[in-house]
Amino acid sequence: MSHQKIINIAVIAHVDAGKSTLVDAFLAQSGVFRSNEEVSAQVMDSNDLERERGITIYSKTCSVVYKDIKINIVDTPGHADFSSEVERIMKTVDTVILLVDSSEGPMPQTRFVLSKSLELGLRPILLVNKIDKKDQRAKEVVDEVLELFMDLNANDDQLNFPTLHGIAKEGIVKYELEDEGKDLTPLFECIINHVGEYPQELSQNPTRLQISSLDYDSFIGRLGIGRLFEGTIKVGQEVAIVDNAGNPRKGKITELFTYQGLKRVAVKEAFAGDIVVVAGITNILIGDTVCDKDNIRPMPPIIIEEPTMSMNFLVNKSPFAGKVGKYVTTRNIKDRLDKELEINVGLRVEPMSDSSADGFKVYGRGELHLAILIENMRREGYELAVSKPQVVFKTTPEGNILEPMEKVIISVPTDYSGSVINKLNVRKGIMIDMDSDGIRDKVTFSIPTRGLIGFRREFTNITHGEGIMIRSAEGYEPYKGEIAKRPNGVLVSMTGGVTLAYALRPLEERGILFVGPQTKVYEGMIVGLHSRSNDLYVNPCKAKQLTNTRAAGSDEAVRLTPPTVYTLEESLEFIELDELVEVTPTDIRLRKLYLTEAERKLNSKKIIK
Repeated sequence: MSHQKIINIAVIAHVDAGKSTLVDAFLAQSGVFRSNEEVSAQVMDSNDLERERGITIYSKTCSVVYKDIKINIVDTPGHADFSSEVERIMKTVDTVILLVDSSEGPMPQTRFVLSKSLELGLRPILLVNKIDKKDQRAKEVVDEVLELFMDLNANDDQLNFPTLHGIAKEGIVKYELEDEGKDLTPLFECIINHVGEYPQELSQNPTRLQISSLDYDSFIGRLGIGRLFEGTIKVGQEVAIVDNAGNPRKGKITELFTYQGLKRVAVKEAFAGDIVVVAGITNILIGDTVCDKDNIRPMPPIIIEEPTMSMNFLVNKSPFAGKVGKYVTTRNIKDRLDKELEINVGLRVEPMSDSSADGFKVYGRGELHLAILIENMRREGYELAVSKPQVVFKTTPEGNILEPMEKVIISVPTDYSGSVINKLNVRKGIMIDMDSDGIRDKVTFSIPTRGLIGFRREFTNITHGEGIMIRSAEGYEPYKGEIAKRPNGVLVSMTGGVTLAYALRPLEERGILFVGPQTKVYEGMIVGLHSRSNDLYVNPCKAKQLTNTRAAGSDEAVRLTPPTVYTLEESLEFIELDELVEVTPTDIRLRKLYLTEAERKLNSKKIIK
């Protein structure tokens, strides 16, 4: 196999800026697909959840060939909860294409991903996307990005970034707004001129590969993915592996793959600069350096930021447990979490500190990060009960408590901005900027992560679905004090059975129902939201008493308002510390932690945290 010229790039942006669409255009214009091949949009978003939600969750690699140069392209997530996916791949690329919406400009997540690339000394390329929008303001956006670079202490080389303009969905990029664009040629040429190919002479050095991602294959086991920084690597080669702590061990490469288009292709040998996939090394981890066995030179460890949120994953012990799910035991849950830990480096799992609790404490980068894991588990046939998300506090050496903070940008109709600002103030948010065009207000807040738990649905209701909220992590600050809990109590079933319209009708006057008629319920299951602050125990299965007399109109049909149905993420935001979300492959139910009245009285001061 001959050496090939190689450039590695990553596409970074905020959610919905067009990353995956740009990658589609790269692939389409590079001859990856056959002329008669049917290709779906956002082809890199291959996971079912990615397609359903329209976001990139996992970073993925593909490659294209332009002229005689192989370009490996890494598509990265745009949501802050998956920032661990971004952090570890930045060291594998030569430059990043920073994609910014021509109307929105740089957003919070743009700042995060850009800061990571600048810290590593990368020189980004700016692509202002969606210039076909009626409200595009490309020139102002370029100035805003320049200001962002200066805020992030970019050096002179980084500040001298090339700027391109494009419409990713049409596969068009051009140097100036006035130019006539036809394809991605300006972007390809810019990449080659701005970066240049990886130095081929480094292939003469001893092997040096750092693992930045993990995968698993049921036939060949765990796979390590990373950039070969120096030397060559071959199938059958004996190597030394050095972990992040500097401890060496021996190993052997049994399988070797590189990327061609969307596929992994088995090869006998790979050269410096390429992104490779290696098999045969047991217990390989993120940050491990694979070296020549006679020349051990470990690379600096890859540091992943710590989780900011935790949640309890408990065995489902409701009366309906095991009726639908295939995997329901503690062992099943542990095995699944262990498997996730092999590839999900932003996750951490610990046994429950409470010996009476049958489950695990799982730490992640945010609600969405953990919710995606739970959703994947339920689709695979798992049953479990999960607790309210809680933030992870830090304690300084002086004993001061720090908590995670977030930067929130909201865009709402002017009529609703006052209500939203008031709600965020109550949740310990501090307004740092506000702008208005007379129709919509754009407000920026700094707020504890705690204050945003349970806020999204309230925000949707306040703004009648017309508000936009974007959030990103902003580090840790001193503890901000107590934040008010959910103002309403819940309606809790005091019996098991099947709900009846006759019983539900009077309950509608007490609050909002979560169940409709002919729904199976059990004692301790939450069936609605109470209109008052206390919990109310009700009988949703009460049947009408039969009598020998009938009065005119007494048997009229009962009309009920359709029940409110919460998604998994909305359920996690809704519950309090004494409540759980029961997750099964077919149902999502809300329930009390202790189901019976006797248990609740006995454990009134004991809540799993």
